[in-house]
Amino acid sequence: MSVASGIPDFRSPGGMWSRHDPDKVASIRALKSDPELVWKFLLEADSMLKSAEPNAGHAGLARLEKDGYLHGVITQNIDGLHQRAGSMNVIEFHGNCSEFYCMECFSPFPADGISADSELPVRCPQCSGVIRPDLVFFGEQIPSEAYKEAFALADQSDLVIVAGTSGGVVPASLIPSRIQEAGGLIVEINKAPSAYTAFSDVFIQGGVEKVLPAIVQSLS
Repeated sequence: MSVASGIPDFRSPGGMWSRHDPDKVASIRALKSDPELVWKFLLEADSMLKSAEPNAGHAGLARLEKDGYLHGVITQNIDGLHQRAGSMNVIEFHGNCSEFYCMECFSPFPADGISADSELPVRCPQCSGVIRPDLVFFGEQIPSEAYKEAFALADQSDLVIVAGTSGGVVPASLIPSRIQEAGGLIVEINKAPSAYTAFSDVFIQGGVEKVLPAIVQSLS
């Protein structure tokens, strides 16, 4: 969804994981054993996320929700671009990089207290515990509330738009087939075939930043 906003797919060639080992910079084990290295990576990622703006695909989903066609967005992205584009009901499976808290005392920590000049790792002013973003690191579970909300939304749906995802990460990858098994339809929008393509009811090959605005226009 966010490639057209300047955020590369983490798993594609040239993406974050081609330059960093996720087990060393984005796992809960690494955060506990080498928080300084993890925080160097977080600041690099944060700089990229802050410079990005919602693209026409994000705006298209927000418009579909505003017009009553779409009832929610379930995302694995952590960039907050859906909300910035105007989507109201956004369920974040992997959290986000806009909220922070202490790993020891769980006190919230202001995002504006973190900058490229911050001493690493960033520590809590109250107990000196390591500060972390409110996102899901490798080795952590999806937040139970997000899981419940996502599948409750799926169980009320008669159609799902699968947009800009390879379908390789569970439990998000289970949602389309769950809707289809209940009698709903799958509309897939991807630049290349994915794990969903073989059983999608409709496959539209192309970038979300072009296809979603075209769908909005056809419905207006």
